Amino acid sequence: MDFPSIFPLKIMGANDDDFESLVLEIVGKHATLVGERTVSRRLSRGGRFLSLTVHIQAESQTQLDALYRELSSHERVLMML
Repeated sequence: MDFPSIFPLKIMGANDDDFESLVLEIVGKHATLVGERTVSRRLSRGGRFLSLTVHIQAESQTQLDALYRELSSHERVLMML
């Protein structure tokens, strides 16, 4: 992978009122959001789960690793791609 580049993260969790703001707070500690559609949202069929796709400016593999570690270790993040 070449750096810097725009990198999409997909983060899934329960469809709670503050899930998106929690994810964006964590992402904001590590990276800059970029693009016209910086964050896209998709609800599960039953509406219980929310999938967020967040586009960031990835500067290094170390940065991505730290971001993945923090997000994936959070109790409210169910899955990441």
